[in-house]
Amino acid sequence: MVSHANSTPVSTKKNFALASVATVVVASVLAAGTPISDATTRPSSDTPRVVAQRDADALLKFGAPGVLVGLDGKNGDVKVRSGVGNRITRMPVPWEAKFRIGSFTKTFVAATLLQLVGEGRLSLDDTVDHWLPGLVAGNGNDGAKITVRQLLQHTSGLPDYTHFMPWLGDKEKFLTERATTMTPREAMALAMKSAPLFEPGASWSYSNTNYLLAGMIIGAVTGNSWRDEVTRRIIKPLKLDNTSIPGTKTTLPAPHAVGYQRFPGDGATAEDPKFGAEIDATVMNPSWANAAGEMISTVDDTNRFLRALLGGKVLKPAQLAQMRTTVDTDDVFRKILPGVRYGLGIMYVPNSCGGAWTHGGDIHGFKTRNGVTSDGSRSVVVSINTDSPKPDPGVNLPATDLAYDLVNHALCGPDTASAR
Repeated sequence: MVSHANSTPVSTKKNFALASVATVVVASVLAAGTPISDATTRPSSDTPRVVAQRDADALLKFGAPGVLVGLDGKNGDVKVRSGVGNRITRMPVPWEAKFRIGSFTKTFVAATLLQLVGEGRLSLDDTVDHWLPGLVAGNGNDGAKITVRQLLQHTSGLPDYTHFMPWLGDKEKFLTERATTMTPREAMALAMKSAPLFEPGASWSYSNTNYLLAGMIIGAVTGNSWRDEVTRRIIKPLKLDNTSIPGTKTTLPAPHAVGYQRFPGDGATAEDPKFGAEIDATVMNPSWANAAGEMISTVDDTNRFLRALLGGKVLKPAQLAQMRTTVDTDDVFRKILPGVRYGLGIMYVPNSCGGAWTHGGDIHGFKTRNGVTSDGSRSVVVSINTDSPKPDPGVNLPATDLAYDLVNHALCGPDTASAR
């Protein structure tokens, strides 16, 4: 999103009931050599499954190789998929696909830190220097003036370290550097080369540096890594058995789709001036993304997390209220998510049935979008196996986020009971 590890689609600044039916669909598509859609499994009326399938299919014309959608409601769950998970074999995205969730990681990290606040182990008004003395310093950056709250809501003014990593947006450099390990302190050193964007609290700007620091503060408070604390506090209690934090591990656990990526300027043509040819970017050391975007999960696990979080099963009421206290964002975010406001590791977006909470994620090869109702009664997660979609000829990308309509329809349409 504002880098490949966040939630705004900007470039480098940047066990299912139909499984047996899907096998028949796959066989016929392999014979035809065309993209896979599970349209033949649709009921005859506009159930939540029909609507979700239609919306997933629509994403293909915007350049999504494959799409997997999981919709959870009070009365049951629905999954649909469209397109391909592998362009060579033409196989669909696996129903239980694991994918990199990018900046959706931030919601897990914020929830973990807020649990510590609820236990009285730190305050949102503590300064960064209180926990990480001397780390945020130089070129006008001052950790004594920045609070934990400002990190979580992106009002610190800190520059984004990913903007100083040119290999994230260059194909040849990416191919050379993608197995490289980066430590949090190395990433912080990059950020400190630049002056702050504004005085702490004076404005809003999405910066991955904020969550790099949030992860380090979790470590300073607990004596354990943020990975261990997220695992102990969220992943294990919620039984998110297919969610992992890979650290320096470069491969995705099976099953998974291929993650495709195109890069600016690489073989760009007059017909396609923005991006060049796509590559398989599935293999990557995500340590550079760290607490800002490192995690791997599934639509089932992330739906369970979102419903538990907004349903009050992860945080105490006071801390959930703090998470849901929002500030205004900026023109980039408001364009793709009209009316969006940012809380602590989660965003509020108005929609046709009142509003929803969300935090997407973009990282090489994968785009994650999601939404959950304010009471946690319904949620939807979308996984697309590219972070650089190329629309079909004559098709323009929508002004809003690619999956904006899909998420809105999933949360505001009939509950999943009508899909049974």
